[in-house]
Amino acid sequence: MNEPITEKSIIALGPWLEGPVGRYVRDWEQARLDLLTSDIFGFNAVQVGLPQINGLAANRMPNKWLTDTHRSVTTAGAESGGMQVSVVHDFAELPFATHSLDLVILPHVLEFAEEPHQVLREVERVLIPEGQLIVCGFNPASLWGARQATGRISGAHFLPLNGEFISVPRLKDWLKLLNMDVNRGHFGCYAPPCNTERWLRRFDFMEKAGNRWWPFLGAVYVVQAIKRVRGMRIIGPAWNRRPMHAPKGVPATNRSQKSTNGNAEN
Repeated sequence: MNEPITEKSIIALGPWLEGPVGRYVRDWEQARLDLLTSDIFGFNAVQVGLPQINGLAANRMPNKWLTDTHRSVTTAGAESGGMQVSVVHDFAELPFATHSLDLVILPHVLEFAEEPHQVLREVERVLIPEGQLIVCGFNPASLWGARQATGRISGAHFLPLNGEFISVPRLKDWLKLLNMDVNRGHFGCYAPPCNTERWLRRFDFMEKAGNRWWPFLGAVYVVQAIKRVRGMRIIGPAWNRRPMHAPKGVPATNRSQKSTNGNAEN
């Protein structure tokens, strides 16, 4: 039997992901991360926390790490995902050099971090210019968010109690302060907050309906951002460059020769 978790930590999300609702969320996020990371190229990629989801499974970078705070948890996730394990004490102090990573994935890390702003600053430090960040989170502006809000009053919590869920507009503001532009955003898991797999399957039709009619009310979101550096300009092939034309030359005359020719005519 698992011991109750009272501290604010992403560890609280691990047991929750093993339940029916957690598997529903995990399957959607895994499919979305596979789609986003398959066309991101580079050399070094890192997933911070939550080994229950292998966000780098579809990525083809040669060096991939899973950074977590507990060796017993990360070892199981790394063996199935083919990622190297890097154990740290705090996600706000990543063991990577400045400007050394092409891709960083934060699956629900900011919601359970003591200092989410510091985690983002640390990610900005280790990312190279034009490096990419992918953030997964629960959407407070959803049916699940409303259920969680009422659960804080009644005591019947639907999502992990220790999380402080961040809205997408708020996350965009944080990223903007770090000169990170949001490139893509996706919402999913539109089913009502049901506790059983049977009822979740009955609402499968709401995935397509939600994407069409209420796309910003999904229970889970994935946001992709790119690190921008001021004053930096990417130089590509000069396909449209016009050919340069040299100015026309002005013929020079010899004064002595001109005077000689003039005297000869006289």
